[in-house]
Amino acid sequence: MEIRNIAIIAHVDHGKTTLTDAILRQTGAFQEGMSMDTNALEQERGITIYSKNASVLYPSVSSGQVPTKINIVDTPGHADFGSEVERVLRSIDSVVLVVDAQEGPMPQTRFVLKKSLELGLKPIVVLNKIDKPAANPELAKEQVYELFLDLGANDDQLNFTTLYAIGREGIAKYNVEDESKDLSPLLDTVLKEVPLASGKEDMPLRAQPFNLAYDNFLGRLAIARIYEGVLKTGSTVYIKHKDKETYSGKITRLFTFNGLVREEATEASAGDIVMIAGIPDIYIGDTICASADQETLPAILIDEPTIALNFLVNDSPFAGREGKFVTSRQLRERLEKELEVNVGLHIDFSEQDKFRVYGRGELHIAILLENMRREGHELQVSQPHVIIKEINGVKTEPFEEITIDVPVEFQGVVIEKLSQRGARLLDIKQHGTTVRMLLKGPTRGILGYRGQFIVDTRGEGIFASRVVGFEPYAGEISKRQVGSMASIATGKALGYSLYNLQDRGVLYIAPGMQVYEGMVVGNTSKGVEMAVNPTKGKHLTNMRAAASDENILLTPPKLLTIEDGLEIMGDDEYLEITPKSVRLRKQYLTKLDRAKAKRSDLV
Repeated sequence: MEIRNIAIIAHVDHGKTTLTDAILRQTGAFQEGMSMDTNALEQERGITIYSKNASVLYPSVSSGQVPTKINIVDTPGHADFGSEVERVLRSIDSVVLVVDAQEGPMPQTRFVLKKSLELGLKPIVVLNKIDKPAANPELAKEQVYELFLDLGANDDQLNFTTLYAIGREGIAKYNVEDESKDLSPLLDTVLKEVPLASGKEDMPLRAQPFNLAYDNFLGRLAIARIYEGVLKTGSTVYIKHKDKETYSGKITRLFTFNGLVREEATEASAGDIVMIAGIPDIYIGDTICASADQETLPAILIDEPTIALNFLVNDSPFAGREGKFVTSRQLRERLEKELEVNVGLHIDFSEQDKFRVYGRGELHIAILLENMRREGHELQVSQPHVIIKEINGVKTEPFEEITIDVPVEFQGVVIEKLSQRGARLLDIKQHGTTVRMLLKGPTRGILGYRGQFIVDTRGEGIFASRVVGFEPYAGEISKRQVGSMASIATGKALGYSLYNLQDRGVLYIAPGMQVYEGMVVGNTSKGVEMAVNPTKGKHLTNMRAAASDENILLTPPKLLTIEDGLEIMGDDEYLEITPKSVRLRKQYLTKLDRAKAKRSDLV
């Protein structure tokens, strides 16, 4: 059977998963209502977090023609998971680049396209969502062409095929005005344009893992592309890597993909994408060979982390009330298990009471924390900081390219806020009442800005960024313009006291919520630290006055999420995360201890 391998790549929310779902439905790979985004967090947030494999047969078996197997890899669109995209691109032979016909190319579009072109792949461009009222397919096509030129595409790559699609309706067209009722134009283009993956079955085995999975019964699983030869269950193979010693292993189980379902197989041949069990130490980029003297495949590099923070056991006064896993040993075991599959994560286990975790961004860390709390873990984390490195004697830090779409009236405040955070304006273009701005600035300045951006643009702006590498340190940046309200009492928060506090800033708690001494219950708009008593009730006397006995009106509080907490927390605070609660607290709970700590820092 002929095999084609493709990846669907795009910026976040440009419709690649919807398009992939439609392909799977129309080829009979799964039923209506199913989706590639099977993870609960993916379904809740509407984004792809983990890359996934699927396969379809086209033309379908019922057509009477000899079908071709098309292996499809759906990739994440968010920049924090960009390392997954890089690995996937090494395992396939072409990419379907999906671009929103209204928004045009965005930062992650540039990132994934650059990697594709560097690997010599010739993309198929799909301009999606052409039914949007503000869609401009021709302008988007021109912008994509300019992007190809900017990224140094060769003549063959510049001669890319463009299709037009409405992913949610499962329609693709060669031209905007064409009539279409399915995605056959896209699938026919894949058969025509994508190089044949199979055909090297008679050569010695060479395969390479590009992703990892974990099974409680089978242990570590490697998702690999077979480049040459045939891989069989029960066969002995050699694992090679240029920086590691060669060792042997035995394939105990072998799986191929049928739709989204993995099916056990006895053998698989060159060109196919498979899942392998039986080699517990295998890692991304290793070469699986038939003999120890074969040459290794080119290594797969993984993006370095850009931020770091500490994971600690929860020691707040409310510790142990909600979680099942609360000890340091359980926290260590969970993080070690995460390293089995989350290759963008690095962890330093050298200290007993805290673990230093390095990740690709705030969302990367937030997804890990959300998964842990849903499993029953309790923990607390420190404020994220960017990783500072010295390169050739120069102090450097990660920088990001920022693309912002906002209504014209908000451009001034956005430029002002980002300038204060070390960003520079590179380009600005106006389309109707919307402005697109391109900026560049240190990750350190961008951390904690997204929440403020939503407020500044009244929810009408689009903010996207991608890490562009390490550049010379940008100097001091003043970010935090609010202070914290820290409780001086333990008990139940009362409406009377919250009514008097809400004029000082934004509250994070509602009446009736339990608080403890040292818990941060809100922020102060003037930037000063306040010690407050949210449990204080109204003194009862025999005196009555109509004006003083009116019903109090409370502004709805800003209930914290993990992402909110990571953004707004200060250097002297921890974010406490339990299965049912997210709380912000001071590292030193009493006012006296905080004063002592501040004095010791000054000494």
